[in-house]
Amino acid sequence: MFRRRITSNPTGDSTGDSTGGSTGGSTADPTAERSEETIRRLQARAEAERKSTPTPTRRQAEAARRERLKPTTDRKQRAKRDRQRRAEERRKVRASLAAGDDKHLPPRDQGPVRRFARDFVDSRRNVAQYLLPLLFVVLLLSLYPPLAQAYFLLWSLTIALTTVDSIWMSVRFRRELRARFEPARAKGATSYALLRSTQLRRLRLPKPQVAYGDKLPQRY
Repeated sequence: MFRRRITSNPTGDSTGDSTGGSTGGSTADPTAERSEETIRRLQARAEAERKSTPTPTRRQAEAARRERLKPTTDRKQRAKRDRQRRAEERRKVRASLAAGDDKHLPPRDQGPVRRFARDFVDSRRNVAQYLLPLLFVVLLLSLYPPLAQAYFLLWSLTIALTTVDSIWMSVRFRRELRARFEPARAKGATSYALLRSTQLRRLRLPKPQVAYGDKLPQRY
């Protein structure tokens, strides 16, 4: 027996050598030749198509560039529309705060319970609403040593009157609130009313819709 070794050269020929000294002839691989021929045809076709494609004009190139930039332009337009929408919403909120309209009020101010709380506070004179001006007067008096005793008495009287009036207002408010609304709907209304009572009337938002001493309706 003898062993046979086959080697391939770059031209696709094969050479067979035997250990016994016999030499085989060279043969070509038909599959490799067909593959190379197919690749050459595809390359020639691609080159022909590239040459046959006309060079785009300047106008066409500019149109293609604008098309690529279109998503950025759309984002800018959306951002502009969003800014306009937010500005319009703020304008509506300001108008509602001035008119007391529930439609565009912030969520914390919406609803008949909160409207009643505002009307209840706005229909009476609250000592707490004068707390800030009185505090300013007390600070001025504290700068003059001979009036130190008057400063102390005025400040103590202000705190006492504010505390008593706030307690009395809370009691009356809860009573009126129970007469008009169910307990489940009145949650947080007392603290809302107390906070509003500490603000100067002209600085309250939403703006007061009732005058001092007005009688409040039974239904809201």
